[in-house]
Amino acid sequence: MLTTRIIPCLDCRDGRVVKGVQFGNLRDVGSPAEQAALYETQGADEIVLLDVIATIEGQAAQAATIRVVRQELSIPLTVGGGVRSIEDAERLLDCGADKVSVNTAAVQNPGLIEELANRFGRQCIVLAVDAASNENGGWGVVTHSGRQHTDWEVGDWCRFGADLGAGEILLTSWDRDGTRSGYCLKLLRHVRDNLNVPLIASGGANSPQHLWEAIQAGADAVLAASIFHSGEYTVGDVKSFLLDCGVEVRQ
Repeated sequence: MLTTRIIPCLDCRDGRVVKGVQFGNLRDVGSPAEQAALYETQGADEIVLLDVIATIEGQAAQAATIRVVRQELSIPLTVGGGVRSIEDAERLLDCGADKVSVNTAAVQNPGLIEELANRFGRQCIVLAVDAASNENGGWGVVTHSGRQHTDWEVGDWCRFGADLGAGEILLTSWDRDGTRSGYCLKLLRHVRDNLNVPLIASGGANSPQHLWEAIQAGADAVLAASIFHSGEYTVGDVKSFLLDCGVEVRQ
């Protein structure tokens, strides 16, 4: 049986870890290298590092930050932000990333997913999807850190991205991001239907209970930031809780 992965997320700006609500009002919460090393000692299965301004300002994820984080880690590192081409992805992988995450550029050019998967293998490609509720009672895909709405329905886009070669889907609820009100379970169940690749839940965790709920809703891995950055819970605390609930996690 595959174990459920616990993944701390480091949203970075100008070489620092930041956190906000619905991708805005960002505040400094620490050094990415120090945070990454801490989370590995606590038992994190992977680290995700996202450059939160790269897509907006047209910048590549900072190579220096990736290198210094990589030096602290022996666990897998996923990096995203501003990946628009094979060259962008190759640069991140050369700096120490194990996987690259694509978001806005993939929506603008879906063929990029296929190109990246063909070049590096689908196991290296994570499709990050930001979903926002709409007036129809469903969810649409948003890009540019939530600033632009698209015509894509979230379930359709996730399945299409997987068919093109994405090895995993990192699904973030824009409505829940940073609110600490729990993952959007209805959204997770909706996307999980007919999806044939691993699904990573993101957006809204406030307690180990919330992570367990996301797993019950179909997530193969759970990503969180605020609960770890605040020090209220360690990765070990979360894993102990999940083990008590009967969830298989790596110890």
